[in-house]
Amino acid sequence: MSQHSSSPAPLTEATRAVDSNEHGITKKGLSAGSVGLIGAIVIGISCIAPAYTLTAALGPTVSEVGTQVPAIILLGFIPMLLVAFGYRELNRRMPDSGTSFTWATRAFGPWIGWMAGWGLVAATILVLSNLAGIAVDFLFLAISQIVGNPEIAGIAANPFVNVVVCLLFMLGATMISYRDMRTTQKLQYWLVGFQVIVLVVFSGAALIEVANGNAFDATPIELSWFNPFAVSDFSALAAGLSLSIFIFWGWDVTLTMNEETKGSERTPGRAATLSVLIIVSLYLLISVSLISFAGVGDGEYGLGNPDIQDNVFFALAGPVLGPLAILVSLAVLTSSASSLQSTFVSPARTLLAMGHYGALPEKFARVSPRFFTPGYATIVSAVVASVFYAVMRFVSENVLWDTITALGMMICFYYGITAFAAVWFFRKTWFRSVREFFFTLLFPLVGGVILSVLFVTTLVDSMDPDYGSGSNIGGVGLVFILGMVVLLTGVVIMIWQAIKRPAFFRGEVLSRASAD
Repeated sequence: MSQHSSSPAPLTEATRAVDSNEHGITKKGLSAGSVGLIGAIVIGISCIAPAYTLTAALGPTVSEVGTQVPAIILLGFIPMLLVAFGYRELNRRMPDSGTSFTWATRAFGPWIGWMAGWGLVAATILVLSNLAGIAVDFLFLAISQIVGNPEIAGIAANPFVNVVVCLLFMLGATMISYRDMRTTQKLQYWLVGFQVIVLVVFSGAALIEVANGNAFDATPIELSWFNPFAVSDFSALAAGLSLSIFIFWGWDVTLTMNEETKGSERTPGRAATLSVLIIVSLYLLISVSLISFAGVGDGEYGLGNPDIQDNVFFALAGPVLGPLAILVSLAVLTSSASSLQSTFVSPARTLLAMGHYGALPEKFARVSPRFFTPGYATIVSAVVASVFYAVMRFVSENVLWDTITALGMMICFYYGITAFAAVWFFRKTWFRSVREFFFTLLFPLVGGVILSVLFVTTLVDSMDPDYGSGSNIGGVGLVFILGMVVLLTGVVIMIWQAIKRPAFFRGEVLSRASAD
């Protein structure tokens, strides 16, 4: 407790320029050394939410590429891993809770840095509301299975009940996130552990059923399933890369905890890389086992059946696990609930950094004197996500889910900027060694280019009125309009902050620099 006896005040105009290390980075009063490598990996996996993510993504992917799903997963894994290498190098040089915001500011200046921070905050706050809504759905679904009354699952469709329970989930997640990181870790060990164990048991049971001849549509496993080059359809390749945004997104939470991690220069980057590797292994195991068990046809339990594609785990849990099927629903509930809590880490710490460096009101730089967490930023994130969900749930479910769909643009936006920031910041060291060439130039550059292409592709595709829910305004897809509204809102707030707080935007707090 000695090093945290008092929470340091936000940087003032007089001290910002001098109270920093050689990279312009300053400490913010967070609880240093409270997260270890294992804890960071667990929180990273929790934020990705494999059970919730894959049960929603597996069916639609099968409809696009059939048995090539493992290949598509591997293909989608590539840009995430390449970008993770860029994040790791930036973190080694500048461990800062602002991550994308801070690094892009140092590489490209305050305006691009501010928008990178906005992209991260917007994406995570949007997905917070989605996770809370999914948790509500699976809570009532699990209760209906336990008591044997299917009608209970329908209660979640009542907007009043849905919003009230959603807000209770949000309140619980906020209270835990407000407390110290050790509390978050302890909870996540249990939630993530249960989730992963159920998924592994589920996959193993499916393979055993195949071996015993009890599968619904036994399909022999072939090496071609894992070959990305066997996917000849370009649209399917594009779909696979787009899929990667959703099924792998969240690993960067390990970097936003860098000021609270033991070995802040190396541990967060290792945790990010290991989180992605563990998740891709888990995804491959699940996809292979369920394709082998159910096939890709459109029969009752076939993964190509459009009636079960929204939640394939629920549909297959009974045939695979029998009386233990309830475990799968509990795993998805656990997945969404644990991700809801761990996802708070990223926006709260990014907002903390933005307030700390004078890019937002200094209120955001407040750190809880008891728990050493970004208390004010955590509460603001929760309130905004809660209000957004409550209003949209009553106004229009189409608008709500189309906004969630639009978050893919935000992810590509800030991941891409961060990848390019790594390339540009290290421009003087590219050719010092083979390692520098690959990890500071080639890998993040390729990852950034892929994400930029996806951003533009999604932008163009979302203009189609049939994209997303099919809603449109004046013949322009609602997803495109909502995505632009989110980005332009960031621009407006940024200009407002530039008028109110010119020092940051003049480069007086975090100036542009490069690695020497």
